[in-house]
Amino acid sequence: MPSSTPPLPRPAATGPAPASAARRTAVLAACADAALILLFAAIGRDAHQRGDVVTGVLATAWPFLAGAAVTWLALRIWRSPLALWPAGVGVWLGAVTVGMLLRAVTGQTVVLPFVIVALLSLGLLLLGYRLVAAVIRRRNTRRGKP
Repeated sequence: MPSSTPPLPRPAATGPAPASAARRTAVLAACADAALILLFAAIGRDAHQRGDVVTGVLATAWPFLAGAAVTWLALRIWRSPLALWPAGVGVWLGAVTVGMLLRAVTGQTVVLPFVIVALLSLGLLLLGYRLVAAVIRRRNTRRGKP
């Protein structure tokens, strides 16, 4: 026999749950870090007119990607992946430091000019998008958007 009581209203969907939004932000930030490190490697290889585009970019990028991954784990960057400090600075310096150490251990070139270019380029890329995100968040907060 069907019930005579009306069904309870369901709450309106107000957007993703905070945990899933935070998880999505962390995944997107990790993907952005990886994509920007790959971009750095691709630009460097193109500037030096080296062949083997895909495998060459991966061969150049893997030490820096590993450094970024180690830093993500060591500093638990997923807790606040878009923060300039410690996330942005940590990923930047971790990618360069561990990346250069891995390059040296594996017999790849590690010379002072390359270290300087890597520091400047990866700093601009890895800190730059986080700075843009902070400006957008601040602007949205002032306008009353979440």
